[in-house]
Amino acid sequence: MSDISVGAEALVDRVGRSWLSRTSGNGEVRGQELAILRRLALASSVALFAVPASLSFITSPAVALPAGVATVCAAFLFSAVGSIALSRQRPESRPAEAVVVEHRDLMLESAFGLVLLLDSQGNVTTVGGRDRAEFLIWMRDPTGRGFVEQIHVSDRIVFLQAIDVLRQGRDAHGADLRLERSAVVGGDQQFVHVRMELSARRDAEGHLTAIIGQLRDISQDQQLRDDAARKTAEAESANDAKSRFLAAVSHELRTPLNAILGFSDILSGEYFGKLENDRQREYVGLIRQSGAHLLSVVNTMLDMSKIEAGRYELLLESFAIEDTIATCEAMLGLQAKEKGLTLTSRIQRGLGEIVADQRAIQQILINLVGNAIKFTDAGGAITIDAALADGMLKLSIGDTGIGIASERLASLGQPFVQIQNDYTRRYAGTGLGLSLVKGLVGLHGGNFSIASAPGEGTVITILIPFDGSGAVTMQQPVDVNRPVDFPPRLKHTVEIDEGRNKELMNGPAKAKIA
Repeated sequence: MSDISVGAEALVDRVGRSWLSRTSGNGEVRGQELAILRRLALASSVALFAVPASLSFITSPAVALPAGVATVCAAFLFSAVGSIALSRQRPESRPAEAVVVEHRDLMLESAFGLVLLLDSQGNVTTVGGRDRAEFLIWMRDPTGRGFVEQIHVSDRIVFLQAIDVLRQGRDAHGADLRLERSAVVGGDQQFVHVRMELSARRDAEGHLTAIIGQLRDISQDQQLRDDAARKTAEAESANDAKSRFLAAVSHELRTPLNAILGFSDILSGEYFGKLENDRQREYVGLIRQSGAHLLSVVNTMLDMSKIEAGRYELLLESFAIEDTIATCEAMLGLQAKEKGLTLTSRIQRGLGEIVADQRAIQQILINLVGNAIKFTDAGGAITIDAALADGMLKLSIGDTGIGIASERLASLGQPFVQIQNDYTRRYAGTGLGLSLVKGLVGLHGGNFSIASAPGEGTVITILIPFDGSGAVTMQQPVDVNRPVDFPPRLKHTVEIDEGRNKELMNGPAKAKIA
């Protein structure tokens, strides 16, 4: 029976191939169509006995036999033609595995860079990628453990940590690696910087089964980063050298300047004999005045170098801002009067004491008022306002001087920068005053703003935390080789009463004219 069934199947295949090759149009015979013919032939062979036998119960055997055979043959032909026609209208389905394989091959061929398929241990199983040929020129075979062996020794731990991150559940991770060249030619570096993006592939239970790694060459990007870091380091080094130079020069200049000022004071006082004439007295006075000016410039340079080097220490203390403003008026009132200017101060009544570095606040006021006097013509007015606004001390210094064009305001406050125009060229200066003011305000955690217009004067506004909360504190390790100040300066902070009477703070202002 088995031989008969095999022979019958071979006969059906031979006849079916002959018929299908003539009806397909391209001479190809699909296995699916042969399978349909086999199933229909098997069903028809059974029906050749069953249908005539069934009809014999209804009619005579002489009629039932030919009618049953004809019915079965007609059903076979209609079924075969219809089934094959339907199968040819449907697109040929491919196994899901074949589709996955085709997509994987497409990814390996078209994805940019070098694409590596790795197992869960980090061993490379497949190599692909659009730029595969360019990578393999200087790389050794990365399959197996070959890729890990080409990674820089100090970067291998980074690669293994990235694999471990994927094992712990993350779907993607990236790492910057250095790969060793198989041969160094000319000026090539021994190692190539690459960026590797890793993507995890997991099974239905979430276990890591494979890893897709995509590499791209970032040597040029790394070179740019290295150049930027080197230039930044060089700029910081040059800035530190400049600050050290200014500090050293300032220290060296102050010693002879103090001698000049001291001996000029002795000469002008005529302690060891009278001067012969008024011209000698005038010259001694000019020496004293020039020395004082130069000492002021040196002190400003020294303060600027300390601020830039981060070594300027604020000595926070509680003091009355009214006294500081009065001191500034006493120092500069005569200068303003001699130039024909009116110096006015307006202080909010009941302002009380603030917490800040009194020396720094006084330096700020002296610099700003001094600039206002310098750039204001005779007959003008200068005002100093002090008030409390939202927990901030607001100091405003306004003048009716020459003013500054709006496009030049941005450059103000930079060291050694002056606004050069027909007015300012008449005045001497180093351009450090506003720069020092901005630095001191920044150390207090405050804000500096300036509003001006040519011919309409200038208003500079400073906001500083009233309780000293924004001040920068110095917390640096002790350097045994660093020189110390002598006599030492004690740093202390006095906390102000949090329950200060708000009515006093917001009371009416009082005015005073120097």
